Amino acid sequence: MPLPTLVRLGCGLSLAVATLSSGCTASRNTPTINHIAVYVYDLPKSVAFYKDVMQLPEIPEPFHDGKHVWLRLGPHAQLHLIQGATAVIDHDKNAHLAFHVKDLDAFAARLTQLHIPYGSWTGEANQTTPRPDGIKQVYLRDPDGFWVEVNDDRF
Repeated sequence: MPLPTLVRLGCGLSLAVATLSSGCTASRNTPTINHIAVYVYDLPKSVAFYKDVMQLPEIPEPFHDGKHVWLRLGPHAQLHLIQGATAVIDHDKNAHLAFHVKDLDAFAARLTQLHIPYGSWTGEANQTTPRPDGIKQVYLRDPDGFWVEVNDDRF
């Protein structure tokens, strides 16, 4: 089986996916990301985090039931926040959303200004993690305990 491939979405979200076969191309109807749905405990808190901290714009959603908020991740990708989780639970850091920014130091300074805790992969507060390819990363949690990586990848 081929190794996972990093798929880049608009506005910096990256997702590791396994290629179905070594001959897959877009012309062969390869699936692309449409949305990521996150089931949340406190919808207003989660919306505030993704809009105010991560700066994702809200977009119209078809339900109009007060339980769904959709946010734009890129030209053709969305984050769907859905009210209904019965508790905030601890999530493993290995399962995370990954975004990139042009200036990680400026982003980290903004997190500090907003009093949003962040740190390295191993948990050192206010520190970055250097990947083997030279990319720097920080990790933080959203209000439901989901991990979010922000890095300075330039691909």
